[in-house]
Formats: sequence, C-alpha cells, structure tokens
Amino acid sequence: MNATYPRLLAKGHELDSSDASFGELRRSDDAVHDLAALRARFAEDGYLYLPGFLDRADVLEARRHIAGVLAAKGILDPAHPVIDAVKKEGADLSFLSDPRLAVEFMNSIAKQNPAMQRIIYSGKIIQLFTDFFGESIRHFDFTWVRTMGRGFGTDPHCDTVYMGRGSSRLCTLWVPYGDITYDIGGLMILEGSHRQEQRLKNYLSRDVDLYCENRPEAAKIRSGEIPWKWGGVLSNNPQSLRTHLGGRWLSAEYRMGDVLFFGMRTVHASLDNQSPYFRFSTDTRYQPASEPIDGRWIGENPIGHGLAAKRGMIC
Repeated sequence: MNATYPRLLAKGHELDSSDASFGELRRSDDAVHDLAALRARFAEDGYLYLPGFLDRADVLEARRHIAGVLAAKGILDPAHPVIDAVKKEGADLSFLSDPRLAVEFMNSIAKQNPAMQRIIYSGKIIQLFTDFFGESIRHFDFTWVRTMGRGFGTDPHCDTVYMGRGSSRLCTLWVPYGDITYDIGGLMILEGSHRQEQRLKNYLSRDVDLYCENRPEAAKIRSGEIPWKWGGVLSNNPQSLRTHLGGRWLSAEYRMGDVLFFGMRTVHASLDNQSPYFRFSTDTRYQPASEPIDGRWIGENPIGHGLAAKRGMIC
C-alpha cells in the first residue's frame, strides 16, 4: 500500500518518502505477551515498537512536569497552555548546546520528576526487560531527557560508541512524552542496520572517549580543553546514508504511551522538528544484571563523557 507522508526532513535534508525508502515501524503490541515472538522479532528487526504499552495518564503527568520546568525558565510561549509546550519566539536555548549545562539540565528534570521515575524505573518497564532478558536486570543511573524545539534532529549513530564498555546486550528504551506527528519529528530506525556489522565494523569498534596519546592534541584532551575529539556521528546526511547502507528509514506518528527499544548496533536518528512545539522524550538503558556494566553511566553522579571517562591509547 502506498503511504502519503508530509515533507520529511532530517538534518535539513529532505528524505525520499517513497515506499522503497521510507516506511512505518513494525508494531509488536500484538505479541507483547509472547516472549518467543518478541525475541524473534528483535533479532530480525533490531528493535521492538510497542504502541500503547504505558498508561497515557502517567505519561501525561510526566510531560506536565517537563513543560512546567521549561515554562519556569521562560522558554514557553505564555499565549498557549503550558502543557502544549509551544516555544516562545526568541527564547534562549543556548545552554542546551553546552554539554555540561545540558547534562545538568537533563539530570534535574529526571530526578525531580516522580512520574517519569515511576515510568522508566519501575512497574511495566522493569518487568518488560526482566522477561525479555529472562533474568534480573540493571539499568543505567543516568537518564537522557530530550527537549527538542524547532530545528535539526539527531544525527544517525549507533549507541555502542557512547556506552560500549559493558554488556553487548544493553538496550536503549525511547519513550515519547507527547503525541509526535511527523512534523514534530520522532525517532527513526534504519531498517536492517543491526545486520550491517561487517560494513560498519570500523565505526562500531570505536569509543567516543578514546583518544590518541601520541597525537598533538592529547594534552588538551587530558586537560579537558578539548571535551570531545569525535562525537560518534555516523553521518550528517541521513538520506545519503540510507542510499549507502540500504534499507528504509522507519518511523511512526507516536502517541503518549508508546515505547520503542533497540540494540546498541541499530542505526537510528530522528526527524527534524518543523513545528512550534517542543518534542519531549527520554532515552534509558537496560541490561542483564549478571553482565558487566559501563561505569560511565552508574552512580549518583555518573562521570558520563567527562574527563574521568577518557582513555588514552597509542595510535
């Protein structure tokens, strides 16, 4: 069936929305109680999309808190209801481009949002991953909170380059805190990309916190003057990446209550936000408790990609 989509942009590039190049994520809400089917689909697709998995009222409560924080910072347009999260014209969001300030902002929103904490770290989500892995699980202590206004979405990447020092079975869970139409710009998965390990082996073997001790910039990296030598991006052009790797970009018009999770080697990105509304979401990580965990993301105040995370090597 031919689907009709609005104009889709990713990193400013218009995506080919023909059936051969773009499509919708496969729903797995029909198999949510069939573990064998879920595991088989995850192995086949590299992701699981579960529409309506969470209680919509719980997600709305968490959204209300996020919007309230932005309103208190003077970022939302007072002519609209706070819950709509409409960006105020000329609002200063420059602090979100500073990695340290952005981390502090994410931390404060997550830790002071009881509804969000209940959603992602208790109840149905914990049971989902416990059942999926077939054993006790552990989650990272850091919560990635995204408040994306009008503009470019996230570059194509795989998560392993940011958090690959532990379990290879680590999964990312993406939760939207709002109804996300295509123009607001939700997450998208590159179809079949988790099976491209051979073609992507050089990229997948990298770690954003490794640096070359025998290069001129080493001293500046050790001192923190250069926070990141490489940002982990696979491509700045989602359209040309799809042409190169094959497969389709897959996404959906998400609703509050939907969840999507995927493995560390699944290529993903997000559509640009072409609307006046903020897009709220969280990224959280879960793995078997019996397996090693990446120490950058655990503890009361995880070191993340800070200076303590850097590792030198001879190149």
